[in-house]
Amino acid sequence: MENTVAILEKPGKMVIKDTEVPTPKVNEVLIKVAYVGICGSDVHGFQHGPYIPPKDPNQTIGLGHEISGVVERVGEEVTKFKKGDRVCIEPGIPCYKCEFCLEGHYNVCPDVDFMATQPNYKGALTNYLTHPEDMTFHLPDQMSLVEGALVEPAAVGVHAVEMAGDLLGKKVAILGSGCIGLMAIQAARLKGAAEIVVIDVLQNRLEMAEKLGATATFDGRDESLVEKIKEVVSEYGADVVFETAGAIATAKMALQIVKRRGKIMIAGTIPGDTPVDFLKINREVSIQTVFRYANDYPKTISMIAKGGFDVEGMADKYFDYEDTQEAFEFSVNHKQDLIKGVIRVGKDMK
Repeated sequence: MENTVAILEKPGKMVIKDTEVPTPKVNEVLIKVAYVGICGSDVHGFQHGPYIPPKDPNQTIGLGHEISGVVERVGEEVTKFKKGDRVCIEPGIPCYKCEFCLEGHYNVCPDVDFMATQPNYKGALTNYLTHPEDMTFHLPDQMSLVEGALVEPAAVGVHAVEMAGDLLGKKVAILGSGCIGLMAIQAARLKGAAEIVVIDVLQNRLEMAEKLGATATFDGRDESLVEKIKEVVSEYGADVVFETAGAIATAKMALQIVKRRGKIMIAGTIPGDTPVDFLKINREVSIQTVFRYANDYPKTISMIAKGGFDVEGMADKYFDYEDTQEAFEFSVNHKQDLIKGVIRVGKDMK
């Protein structure tokens, strides 16, 4: 077997280099990579470098963490997998020792080793990689490997909606219909939301939002946006507002459209300082940040396998692994033409 890895040589330039095939440890599986989804954090890393730069300027930086593949080899103590199993992975490896891990909230483990970020910046764009057995998951026969790669962003949407609590009969607004917003739409629909209003500035994303369950969509540039949203949800606003765009403007918009005693779920990664006018929301409004996911993979896989979640339909642009540079350039320069990009690493893998 031969192996290569795509690394970020400098912002704006990915290169593919030869590397050794890793040997799985006793509790690890060796995975032949099939597909890798392109996340917004990957695009940011391609343009600007990682959100948290490495301390060592010579650190090798990989990109990609949304992954599916096929087990090639297993470590001596692995019992759940065998060669040929189709799998996806949770890309974060927690410490399992801190108070957060022990309480089940391993997503906020301060020492988590998350792919494509600190401390190891190990990316998924490679032919072969190793991963712990307990963070690897079987794909049901009815699920494709493309769907497997998109379990990761789907789990983000599922986790955000789970944290919002009971949505049965509730009226929801989702700010941003990128990948996470589209996942949140489907999760909110499955939890019984009565109205799902979606706001974005890209028409192709709003059209996809309607296909996936949005009951109303609006252009975020509309000067009468707040009034139009309230015409749909209620004069007081939405019961729950999900911010998924990761922008200061949408975070501020959430304050204007949330109902008294409502909830604002910050699922996007918002850089910099966001001003909050607490006088506008001092009617017992809750603001909750959302970080990745914890214990959500099994239910997310089940939702997709049972047909309740359309993730493959969101993948509208595929790139070959050899064209990784082109894939990221396209993701940067053609956002208006792209819902979800996926890089095909393995040949003829389904």
